[in-house]
Amino acid sequence: VQLQASGGGLVQAGGSLRLSCEVSIRTFSPSFMGWFRQAPGKDREFVAAINWGGGNTVYADSVKGRFTISRDTAKNTVDLQMNSLKPEDTAIYYCAARRTGEGYGTWGQGTQLTVSS
Repeated sequence: VQLQASGGGLVQAGGSLRLSCEVSIRTFSPSFMGWFRQAPGKDREFVAAINWGGGNTVYADSVKGRFTISRDTAKNTVDLQMNSLKPEDTAIYYCAARRTGEGYGTWGQGTQLTVSS
């Protein structure tokens, strides 16, 4: 699996942005796809994940109700729709893939989101 994230940019607080991750399935199909983020000076943190087959989702409390993760198994993409953005959402966002029983071992290159106040 290879991942290519895109869609980052600069947005004002309260605005919306959609990130997309292209999933190139080469050696295996992922079981779960996730979005993570890393703000300057902070550890990388979990944002949201989706089950590739069933579509079940899970979110970090900090984004619940504002962000929506979705996948398109025909197009092999995973999107993160981000609404009501806050300055504290500013970070580099990464998409990642894992198989059942394993950790997230495949990562995209990251895309920068900056939310201005």
